Amino acid sequence: MISATSKLCAVIGDPVSHSVSPEIHNSAFQACGLDLVYVAFHVRQGDVERALEGVRSLGIRGLSVTIPHKVDIIPYLDELDEASRNIGSVNTVVNEGDRLVGYSTDGPGAMRALAAEGVEVGGRNVLLLGSGGAARAVAFALAAFESPPRLRILGVEEEELEDLGSDLKRKTRIPTSTRSLSSEHLTEAMADAEVVIHATPIGMSPKFDETLVASHLIRADQVVFDIVYTPLETRLLQEARAAGAVTVAGLGMFVYQAAIQFELWTGEDAPVELMTETVRKALGEGT
Repeated sequence: MISATSKLCAVIGDPVSHSVSPEIHNSAFQACGLDLVYVAFHVRQGDVERALEGVRSLGIRGLSVTIPHKVDIIPYLDELDEASRNIGSVNTVVNEGDRLVGYSTDGPGAMRALAAEGVEVGGRNVLLLGSGGAARAVAFALAAFESPPRLRILGVEEEELEDLGSDLKRKTRIPTSTRSLSSEHLTEAMADAEVVIHATPIGMSPKFDETLVASHLIRADQVVFDIVYTPLETRLLQEARAAGAVTVAGLGMFVYQAAIQFELWTGEDAPVELMTETVRKALGEGT
């Protein structure tokens, strides 16, 4: 029950009405008996500074940050964690005694999703498809392993791809190569990839029938991870499963990035199973 002592968390974005984060976090807060409430705030582009003034003045405990504010918010924060500094974007804010600290939980969420399926990536050949914000988060999370994988990145946007490759080489010790995402380069890269991570919007709802990777390129000894979670099983994952590969759905990354947010705001372990069930129901697939 909401009371005079309840603390507030929120998601900010433009648009934000589609967000399922309120269902996820409120169910988790209630299950853990926490006096916290989570709401969605529509913050237009250009208004993020004023929104953070409100966070400070109202004592809001934390924020989830989504498009288009993940980069624009950085100058108005007091501190950034290492991941968000490296990536150049923030998806989580924690209000620590009027000091606003930015975090990026997408990359760590992806690594937890892989670990939950028993997938080891350290020291392996990893192929990352995409070079945008999500791909950056995944790449820097891979680079944080004590024994990092050998990373090959194929991207569409040349400048974006070059920036990611340069940043990884300058800031980390992960062995990295970058090339354009062409049919020839994809065929070559798939031949020795042990773990394939798809981090582009291809295959996302409503374009269910699209995939970057031709089915004949997928091997049974590969792991295929698609960070897209709408639909819950993309065409890429369907074809990878049919080929006998280990598949990791994007739902896991979405849930675990939210679970890490929960832990940052509350200091308690997140009820991951409940959060997963809540997301499935919110996306129309009951359990």
